Amino acid sequence: MRKKFISLSLIVVIAFGMTLLSGCNEKKSDESSSKKDTEFTKAQAELDKSMAPLPKKKNGEKLGVILSSLSNEFWQTNKKGAEATAKEYGVKIDIQATDNDTDFAGQLNIMNTMISKDYDAIAVSPLSENNLINGVVAANKSGVKVILSGTTLNKDALKLAGAHIDCQLKMDFHEQGVQAGKFVAKKKKNKGKVAIIAGTEGATQSDGRRDGAKEVFESKGMEVVAVQQCDFDQQKAYDATKSIMQAHPDIVGITCGNDDMAMGVIKALKELKLKKKVVVVGNDFTSQAKASIKKGELDASVAMSPYLGGRRTVLAMLKASQGQDVSTLDSSIPIILVSKDNISKMEDWK
Repeated sequence: MRKKFISLSLIVVIAFGMTLLSGCNEKKSDESSSKKDTEFTKAQAELDKSMAPLPKKKNGEKLGVILSSLSNEFWQTNKKGAEATAKEYGVKIDIQATDNDTDFAGQLNIMNTMISKDYDAIAVSPLSENNLINGVVAANKSGVKVILSGTTLNKDALKLAGAHIDCQLKMDFHEQGVQAGKFVAKKKKNKGKVAIIAGTEGATQSDGRRDGAKEVFESKGMEVVAVQQCDFDQQKAYDATKSIMQAHPDIVGITCGNDDMAMGVIKALKELKLKKKVVVVGNDFTSQAKASIKKGELDASVAMSPYLGGRRTVLAMLKASQGQDVSTLDSSIPIILVSKDNISKMEDWK
């Protein structure tokens, strides 16, 4: 009888232990799943799906990438995304950029040098709509595939020069401006004076973000009292804000072409003791912007993923080099407005 009791007890203990173990495993599985299922991982999966069929790996290509400027965190992250994807696919990549966003001739020189190195494909983010037209002509003559990543070149100028690009990877800069403008308008109930701190005149990302915000403000009946081009420069944005606020101390909102400029705007507003009255929205969701939103200073930033932008660029170059038609490629990188309300879901965003 005692042996039966001991045996029964052992069975109960073992069963209980297995239940606990099973519960722990389920909990770990749930935790692992929740960690994987983030906004960033979902965005990468969506991107890869939109780029199908994906290119072959270890096919021996040599790729060149020309970014706008590596002085900006956005492009530094874009570079990391491109390098990681090139490593994943086992190909060589050369990534360069000018020292600033206005060195138009310097960017063309980089492109011409890359063409002379006989790369299979070159991806560029033009600093203006016209500065790389001659570079595209030279690439076409050399048989080098040309991918435009985000920013664009003037179609009429390309046609006039007898040049063509193989792929235009689009980024909806206008929609970024729209989202920034809507956020300010909603916060201020569509009332009050606003200003726009824009980037470099003629750059597609700068013009799109500027015009998108301006259109929203005007459609809501808000008064746009200043639009200042600050070349994506933090100090210029700081100086411009000081001047604008002196002329219009009752401004209620400011949208910025990137987060670097937004940091300059916030610094100026804090010194003027006006930050609490003015809603500020940036673009790019850099690490500085993330910290500032958490601190309660920057109100929001419109996030694209520069890392996935770099990945997309490499995938497009490889597809083009391997004979896939990329002329109508329509890949997806989401645009997310980040504020204190959803920043907790964006910890791994890059």
